Amino acid sequence: MLDLVIENGVVVTAAGASPADVGIKDGRIVQLGGDMGDAERIIDAQGNYVIPGGVDVHTHLDAPGNGHSSADDFLSGTIAAACGGTTTIVDFCQQARGQSLHEALDVWHAKARDKAVIDYGFHIIVVDFTPGVEAELIELPDEGVSSFKLFLAYKGAQMVDDRTVVRTLHQARRSGALVMVHAENGDAADFLVEQNLAAGNTAPIYHALSRPPLVEAEATNRAIVLAELAGAPIYIVHLTTRGSLDAVIAGRLRGVDVSAETCTHYLYSTQDDLGRENFEGAKWVFTPPARTVDDQALLWDALAFGTLQAVSSDHGSWSFGEHRQRGRNNFAEIPNGAVGIEERMMMVYQAVNQGRFSVSRFVDLVSTTPARLFGLYPQKGSIAVGSDADLVIWDPEAKTTITQSMLHHGGDYSLYEGQKVRGLPTTVVSRGEVIVEDRVFVGMAGRGRFIKRKRFDRGRL
Repeated sequence: MLDLVIENGVVVTAAGASPADVGIKDGRIVQLGGDMGDAERIIDAQGNYVIPGGVDVHTHLDAPGNGHSSADDFLSGTIAAACGGTTTIVDFCQQARGQSLHEALDVWHAKARDKAVIDYGFHIIVVDFTPGVEAELIELPDEGVSSFKLFLAYKGAQMVDDRTVVRTLHQARRSGALVMVHAENGDAADFLVEQNLAAGNTAPIYHALSRPPLVEAEATNRAIVLAELAGAPIYIVHLTTRGSLDAVIAGRLRGVDVSAETCTHYLYSTQDDLGRENFEGAKWVFTPPARTVDDQALLWDALAFGTLQAVSSDHGSWSFGEHRQRGRNNFAEIPNGAVGIEERMMMVYQAVNQGRFSVSRFVDLVSTTPARLFGLYPQKGSIAVGSDADLVIWDPEAKTTITQSMLHHGGDYSLYEGQKVRGLPTTVVSRGEVIVEDRVFVGMAGRGRFIKRKRFDRGRL
């Protein structure tokens, strides 16, 4: 007897869509189509899509910042993710100075354990590159941590030098890991921040003006060149603008193995949002900053045509009422980050309604390709016999207006307040267990599992 059957739905994968029933046993998909026989539970998905659970490979839960922690821990953050249709995240574990990478991972395992309601993995952020850390980079993929993150921004904090970048890329090539890069020229940004503050420019809009597109484009190109020198694959996170996209395309034409993502907020926000009155612009302080309407159109096209591979949330929740007020008189003290772990899939799906791309391309961007890139496929991001039964029943006709009150994250606002959307996740299944039903969370804290991810393999893509 099967544990669960989802019947009468249209199964959508990155490869296409077709009507099929899905049979689930012991947390895995065991049958697609045909006579399902008896089942403990049957869910009728008539009129709905059945899609793989979302895979968000860029989140910052329980993140440190200037003596504070972000507004979401692994409980509230993963509940919000689940209610938005995401069933797997890969979060960023940050090394502290003087700390080994394994010590940092121990801290993040403790943060997630007994709290996460969906499955999760970790990237490791390298901040303090010592000989011991360099050796650890060879070991970590054996332990299921097969991606390393480097910051070219945030001088005096996470920023690393080019020597660290190229040596990390070299170790990643040897160990089968993928290096992720936050590409902004930290020295240039620091200089422009100093200039603006010296001129008395303290409002949130100057966060964007101190990080113009050239700051991002230069660092993107430099990171790709260093990857080329090291002969290693590279992944550019939260790409926002034409100069950076041009650098990605040029790198690929030279044979560099470069992938890139954008994030939901860059598809819907612009620099003008940082100029909102009464300090409201502080809600849009994230890095790199929002750009222009033209950049939005470019990013949508890049997603449709395959130039960009994924849409992540980069969820980093800092409350407006408390955390962001610290920068009321100095934009440089506003904590950086965008909320959106729950809204990500709903907002990206609007492109299907608008005819920008197909529902299969939507699945590819928010689930399948992220899973492939980061060693989760076909366990995650797939509807196939043997894959984890991480599934979302998606109602393409359901409508709502996004408000903070309907969301589940720990912050106190949404960047998408008042947005009317059509197409919503209604039921979410994680490893065969219904954890969201009729958009209500019904799962349990701590049921999420740490996923040991496979090494980077271009052949899976």
